[in-house]
Amino acid sequence: MKAFVYGFLIVLFILHQDFWLWDNTNLMLGFLPVGLAYHALFSIAAAVAWFLAIQFAWPDELLGEFNESGQGKEGEDSR
Repeated sequence: MKAFVYGFLIVLFILHQDFWLWDNTNLMLGFLPVGLAYHALFSIAAAVAWFLAIQFAWPDELLGEFNESGQGKEGEDSR
C-alpha cells in the first residue's frame, strides 16, 4: 500500500502541471471555467492522497513520541 501512496503522489505531481487546459475557455455547468473545475477536483484528490499517506505511509517512529494520554515526551499537551 505504501508503494501505491507514493505512486499516487507522483501521479498527482505530474497532473498538477495542467498545461493542456491553459487555453480552454469552456465553462462547466455554465459558469465554472474548466481549469478551475480541474483544480477543485485536483484538490479533493490531493486531500485523499494525504489521508492515505497518513494512514499507510506515515513513519512509525514519529508516532512513538506520544503515549495514549496525548502527552508528548516533555509532558506538554499535544492537542
